[in-house]
Amino acid sequence: MSADATNPATPSPVAPAAPRRKARPRIDLRRLGRAALLGPGARDRLPDAIGHMAEAHRAHYPDADLEPLRRAYVLAESSHRGQMRKSGEPYITHPLAVTLILAELGAETTTLTASLLHDTVEDTDVTLDQVGEQFGEEVRYLVDGVTKLEKVDYGAAAEPETFRKMLVATGNDVRVMSIKLADRLHNMRTLGVMRPEKQARIAKVTRDVLIPLAERLGVQALKTELEDLVFAILHPEEYEHTRQLIAENARRSDDPLTLVAEEVRGVLREADIPAEVLIRPRHTVSVHRVARKRGRLRGCDFGRLLVLVGEDADCYAVLGELHTCLTPVVSEFKDFIAVPKFNLYQSLHTAVALPPARTEPPGATPVDGQVVEVLIRTHQMHKVAEAGVVALGNPYAPGSDDPADGERADPTRPGWLSRLLDWQRGAPDPDTFWSTLREDLAQDREITVFRPDGGTLGLPEGATCVDAAYAQYGEDAHACIGARVNGRLATLSTVLKDGDTVQLLMGQDPASEPSREWLDHAHTPAARIAIQRWLATHPAPAEDEGPDGPADARRTAGPAPARGGAPSAGATGSGPARSRGSASRPGAEPEPAPAAAARAADGSTAARPGTASVVVVDRPRAAARLAGCCTPVPPDEVTGFAVRGGVVTVHRIECAAVSRMKSAGRAEVGVHWGDTTECRVTLLAESFGRPHLLADLTEAIALEGVEIVSAIVAPPTQQRVRHTYTLQLPDAARLPALMRAMRNVPGVYDVSRTQLRQPGV
Repeated sequence: MSADATNPATPSPVAPAAPRRKARPRIDLRRLGRAALLGPGARDRLPDAIGHMAEAHRAHYPDADLEPLRRAYVLAESSHRGQMRKSGEPYITHPLAVTLILAELGAETTTLTASLLHDTVEDTDVTLDQVGEQFGEEVRYLVDGVTKLEKVDYGAAAEPETFRKMLVATGNDVRVMSIKLADRLHNMRTLGVMRPEKQARIAKVTRDVLIPLAERLGVQALKTELEDLVFAILHPEEYEHTRQLIAENARRSDDPLTLVAEEVRGVLREADIPAEVLIRPRHTVSVHRVARKRGRLRGCDFGRLLVLVGEDADCYAVLGELHTCLTPVVSEFKDFIAVPKFNLYQSLHTAVALPPARTEPPGATPVDGQVVEVLIRTHQMHKVAEAGVVALGNPYAPGSDDPADGERADPTRPGWLSRLLDWQRGAPDPDTFWSTLREDLAQDREITVFRPDGGTLGLPEGATCVDAAYAQYGEDAHACIGARVNGRLATLSTVLKDGDTVQLLMGQDPASEPSREWLDHAHTPAARIAIQRWLATHPAPAEDEGPDGPADARRTAGPAPARGGAPSAGATGSGPARSRGSASRPGAEPEPAPAAAARAADGSTAARPGTASVVVVDRPRAAARLAGCCTPVPPDEVTGFAVRGGVVTVHRIECAAVSRMKSAGRAEVGVHWGDTTECRVTLLAESFGRPHLLADLTEAIALEGVEIVSAIVAPPTQQRVRHTYTLQLPDAARLPALMRAMRNVPGVYDVSRTQLRQPGV
């Protein structure tokens, strides 16, 4: 039957203007004549009903064996006999139309056989076992993949669960989705017999799910027609207005694209580059998008030039000639040959501006200032651009160089499909799967990021380090504590760009858990579902808890007992790491009274008995105090300045206070270290927020035999936490080892000596 069944939503054809060019026709998906006879034909010839389809198939596969198609048609016709479509036509016209769509796109015999049978198991008494016995396991798999689940068994979940089943089947054989897309296209063509509300519901599912899938599989011929049919149903007024604009442009006698096409042909002829130059009209939705983007439409906005050549090298030769002889619009150049799109698409895209000096035919509309888009590709690239995975034939058939067992390789490189299959397993219910699927398919651009080992991760545009972590590690990404992007430390919320190198920093604690903030930065379904599943199984912490645990733990330098039952190092009374004070938030007094008393009015700390001694060279009897602004310890290079009361404050040479006092004319006092014994130092540990971090840091400090005088934990910002520790070392020589031990704590990315901002001495 004709695929143009009665359909009020189908646009009426616009009478074209007189032919202006000899062009290679675009794949015509509507060339379906009504079958002259329905029913099995003689065994020595094909039934008349499949003559058009057989002709289209032989155009792509001249040596194809048509016997499986004849047998499939006989089974389908006898099974559907007596069934009618809602349009009043025999039901067999539907599988015939779907199969012809695929045949014209270049599908191979197995796909066409399954297409003829795709509704037999769903709507007749034919079983999958019968299909398998008569046509083989591949046809059986394809028919099973597109067979809907029964509403009687699944209720409202039937539609999302059917799509889930279909996508899982597509993961093993992309031909399943090819049949489904052709099936939906024919149903959309004949949708006018349905109630308006049902038309709108089907059109919305087509827009949200099927059209993005057609785009991802590269089947542009199906995608563009589906877009136009959906546009006509959901936005009839805008659709009609756009069709009128196209009709008005078609009636013009002076098409600027025709003039430019002739000029391009001349340029390539002079360069001796064999090429076919065609005018490729935009489809209705494409014209509508251009109108919204540019406002007033001009002649060159209704189409693009398509240049077809024989070899890849010729594409670049054509590009060079066009950019030499015409004025290129550099910002419009894209090379999808060197870097193909994720849906197999390859082409060179460029645009040329029409020069102001141009001789027009009498009465012609001036074309000055217009820009013409040009697509340059080989004939094979064009076939794949139109038909996508369908043009691959049987992508799983072993070739001459393939292993004998015919192990399936993935010819479409669908990273998006692999990710989809991963996250759908974790979707807790059909509603979550259905809503997440639509969100996932709405992300229509991909980026590629590199791992340090040279591997790659395919992610949707806008993905963050959180998404990269779950793409690489799955649920083990719960232990991720940070990342380096292009060698620089970055928060997990950092948005990645195409070509970035991402090193994910993983914690060693098996009890690591994701932060609730990660949901704000997770764009991929895999990341969101994994985080949500973890949060659903773990009750939310109390409001006073933070990334280091309860607030009480952040206010005390001694953490709770360490995991495993032993008291944690740093707990009160637990040995050399006994805290002399309590950790506090900024603004609170960080030291108890005894320690505070040791601090002079100028911020320096008096050298106590048993601490590292300082020898004042010029004033042997003068008392020395260590400046609090830079907390010098042996073997730092130091200098001194006299203050009131004959006391000399000792600063590190690089301390900012030294420069200020020298600028003010203050005289330096020579000092050096005496015996190297006990000393006090303030360290700043910068880390990514995670549970148990404070306990792990204090334990590392205690294991080095160091006392914690005070600790200040600043509130986390952008998943980063700053810990400031004042520590008493029994020997200053232990400082480098202490700093190394603190840096080795998972989540800590830097430990440094602090330089507190103090008033000038």
